[in-house]
Amino acid sequence: MNTTKQKSFTSADVIVNELVQAGVEVVYGIVSIHNMPIYDAIVREGSIRVIAARGESGAVNMADGYARSTGKLGVVLTSTGAGAGNAAGALTESWNQGTPLLHITGEVAADYIGTGKRYIHECKDQLAMMEGASKRAHLLRQPNQTAALIQTAINEAATPPLGPVTISIPTDLQTAIIPENTMLTPDKAASGMTYDNHKDTIDLPDTLIEKIAQSKRPVIWAGGGVITSGASDELQQLVERLQPAVVTSESGKGSIPENHSLCIGNFTTETEVESLFQQSDLLISIGTRFRGEETNDWTIPLPNEHITINADPKSLYLNYTPSHALLGDAKQILQHLNHKLREKHITRDQAYLDEIKAIRNNVRTALQDAVAPYDAFADEMRHLMPDNAILVRDVTMPAYIWGNKLIETYAPRTSIFASGGGIGQGLPMAIGAQMADEDRTVVLMAGDGGFMVNAGELATAAQENLPLVIVLFHDGGYGILRYLQTAAYGRTRAVDLNYPDFAMMAASMGFTAEKVDSAETFGKAFDNAISQRKPTMIIVDMEAVGPTNKPYEESEAYIDSFRPGN
Repeated sequence: MNTTKQKSFTSADVIVNELVQAGVEVVYGIVSIHNMPIYDAIVREGSIRVIAARGESGAVNMADGYARSTGKLGVVLTSTGAGAGNAAGALTESWNQGTPLLHITGEVAADYIGTGKRYIHECKDQLAMMEGASKRAHLLRQPNQTAALIQTAINEAATPPLGPVTISIPTDLQTAIIPENTMLTPDKAASGMTYDNHKDTIDLPDTLIEKIAQSKRPVIWAGGGVITSGASDELQQLVERLQPAVVTSESGKGSIPENHSLCIGNFTTETEVESLFQQSDLLISIGTRFRGEETNDWTIPLPNEHITINADPKSLYLNYTPSHALLGDAKQILQHLNHKLREKHITRDQAYLDEIKAIRNNVRTALQDAVAPYDAFADEMRHLMPDNAILVRDVTMPAYIWGNKLIETYAPRTSIFASGGGIGQGLPMAIGAQMADEDRTVVLMAGDGGFMVNAGELATAAQENLPLVIVLFHDGGYGILRYLQTAAYGRTRAVDLNYPDFAMMAASMGFTAEKVDSAETFGKAFDNAISQRKPTMIIVDMEAVGPTNKPYEESEAYIDSFRPGN
């Protein structure tokens, strides 16, 4: 008879073990009576760093920013009911961007789920709420299923389309004892954060290769899928071989260095670029969904010959119908495509190359003229930031109008923007990106209206002593909504806001703060902020700087959509 005592673990221990096996180094979250056992298991294990956010929404954004800047799994730990609900808005941002994120949240004791007895922190239907905010949501029902469920969720998060996956863990099950023999062997796919969504042998028809080789005016549209698959080198090889015009989606910024002479960049809705599409005989789109704001709500006409590459089968025909669709990993497909094209003689008319360079210059010059004097801010930021600096942009007029376009991106995973359009998520995403590499320069562009949504996370950044640089544009309210209300109704409401003294607020939380009123004073302050490597905020007085040379405008059709009866 075997009298050896069997080692036992709690469900919380198993959760932490699976995170360690998956290579998780940091967890963001809010501690609660409904997740304390998991927090304690993290402490006992000892290898995972825990970052205490000031709110669940911010915690999710931090994990999101960490994942985007590294390509690793982001992990967030929140509480039950209201805590899970607070996380939901930020989860929709991760879903929009397609960020691999694991959200572990508490749940009331198993016997009380769905009873409506008003157990503390109870939610009417937490699983449904999480399902609506996440790519997928699960509820742990049996403690001995813990390892399998965590592994499943990690793999789901890392399988195209990537996205956040939520697991709700009832409080009483977190302390349940699980024998060691119920632990699963670590899943290799879970630990590597790679996905296999392609065939071992990729078959590209010779006719397709010939069509690409013979194209006279090719255009490449590079999306976030290029970065997700690590295909930037393969993309640049294709560009050097094919000599096409290159545009990028917002998520695709950095897939190719934006100082490349053939990279027009994130200017897909400009008139000259639309004309380029119309005259093109071939478009190759890679890893993009063709979002509404990047296609003028899907009205931009794309070339009839359109080859699209995507790892997500649902995205292949989502917004445009290509002539040829290739399902699979962009890196694998581009490697095969580059190999095939080596055998082809490709020539490019110099006139077309000159046209691409002219369009590249024209769209930038036009925007610089329109946003002056803020074009000088963009120049200073790009000149003073290291090439590998990460620029995070909250949803604010300066970021939307010129920050997303004029500040060039040179490398993958150095550009982060709120894809879902929700304000206030920039600060915690920047914290997550800075946590990923504290030696890297991370800069946040934010507006005063959105910044206040998660302003409490300043304390998180200061507590962790992160050398984050915040450029806060202060115009006294919601600038874009002020413009839209005025244009649509001739009046405004709830857009002009009172604010604290931002410099005093930042200083009270451990930040160095400075106010600036011109491009010249900004340049000096920004140079100091980059070099001193301390938590820093620069407040730009937009009233003192003055308006842009050309007022921001939307189409009359868009303005009309806000009026009664439309």
